[in-house]
Amino acid sequence: MSSFDLSKPQYYSSGGYRQSLGPVLEVIDPARLETVGVITEVTGDELSATLDAATAAQRKWKALDAKTRATILHKIANRIEATDMRRCAEIMSREMGKPYPEAIGEVANCAGAFRYFAEMARDEAGKVAGTTQAGSFQFARYEPLGLSVHIMPFNFPILLMCWTVAASLASGNGCIIKPAPATTLSTLEFMQVFADLPDGLIACLPGGAALAQALIASPKTHAVAFTGSVAAGRAVAMAAAGQMKPAVIEAGGSDPMIITAHAPLEIAAAGAVTAAFHMSGQVCTSAERFFVVDAVFDDFIAKFVAETRRLRIGHGLSCAEIGPLVSEAARAKVIRLVEDAVSKGAKVETGGRIPPSEPVGWFYEPTILTGCTADMAIMHEECFGPVAAVMRVADFNEAIDKANDSEFGLGASVFTTSLEEAMDAAERLEAGMVWVNNPLIDNDALPFGGWKSSGIGRELSRLGLDTFRRSKMVIIDHKPVRQDWWYPYPDDWFYETGGRKHV
Repeated sequence: MSSFDLSKPQYYSSGGYRQSLGPVLEVIDPARLETVGVITEVTGDELSATLDAATAAQRKWKALDAKTRATILHKIANRIEATDMRRCAEIMSREMGKPYPEAIGEVANCAGAFRYFAEMARDEAGKVAGTTQAGSFQFARYEPLGLSVHIMPFNFPILLMCWTVAASLASGNGCIIKPAPATTLSTLEFMQVFADLPDGLIACLPGGAALAQALIASPKTHAVAFTGSVAAGRAVAMAAAGQMKPAVIEAGGSDPMIITAHAPLEIAAAGAVTAAFHMSGQVCTSAERFFVVDAVFDDFIAKFVAETRRLRIGHGLSCAEIGPLVSEAARAKVIRLVEDAVSKGAKVETGGRIPPSEPVGWFYEPTILTGCTADMAIMHEECFGPVAAVMRVADFNEAIDKANDSEFGLGASVFTTSLEEAMDAAERLEAGMVWVNNPLIDNDALPFGGWKSSGIGRELSRLGLDTFRRSKMVIIDHKPVRQDWWYPYPDDWFYETGGRKHV
């Protein structure tokens, strides 16, 4: 297999890297505004050839038994664990600003998804039903869809790709990955771990919205996995529905965090810092809206501010927790939302500015706003930046009501030592995931996804596997007999009126 070269416009297809004839774009480091490498947008011919190769490979892949497929997926996991991933992590830090510990941690955490889905696909391949007729064997089996399209975000380009790719491959499909332009380089570098797959079964095609549209519209693809904004998620869902293709859509959120009167405040403040500012707030499940009960408000805010001021700002390859925003436009949105909140009465407790220490790049200080009210845009829009918007509430019930007052429903967090509050929050919060005293955790065996505008479908768990396979009902009469309900009907099944028989 050829090696990946940052300086060449490459894509990954048919088991190796190929140079594209498409347009060439520079990738700019958002921290230093220096060139990291180049990317391309594949041509129509390159797309067509890739889909043809993947289709041929998938026909052979689906014919393999589940054990053989599982063995190959375990080899992928072995490669992830055994390969020196420092270059991949470094590229990710340079092209989108993620701190290096988070980049290397992301890559290292990918192996588990391949192992989980390898064994899940072996263990759960259908259902035998109680028969509706004597002498009949009745069951459902799961089969692959064909080729799945994976439209990836910039914030967790490798991990989120592996979540859906592992499930799709385990189901017997081929996979076409369209990485985010901001993280195309690290995604291409990572493709080397798939060397044990049959040539052509997986591909990585750089490009933008036009490529995504072409992949969804192509009759050669059969399912879509998407992570990104609500607007883009709606467009992808409608495009997939127009082609009658199943789609799993993770469309982001504006997650609430509740600090109750029974919260362990030292722990809550530390957890809030990570939940709000992890990867500069560019996490779909970042805590953005904070609802703090009046009885502990002042004490919590003091601790929250103190913990936040410990964070270091800098390049992803330096000793820093807070890197740049991914782009100038991303920072401009954060500034707009903060300025709107301040103009309507919010108070900046800390941050609220471009850091003087980082005049170059798209940096913004971790920011805590208090006095936030429902008329502020930051309480309704996804900020996707290092800003915690805090609202004072009277009690736990008001906090739940305010947390649910949103079009989003991805995740929600609560800090409390009250079992009653913890159980009540888990029941009443309108979100796909609820965390009590430990935000942002996931589990391969549990479903990941949102309610309301935050998405449709689920990743991970058996539900994530089912996204990439279809069921087939099978009825086998192993003791064939002529059934009494077959044509022609017996005469006594008819009834007579006026000397005439009617069915």
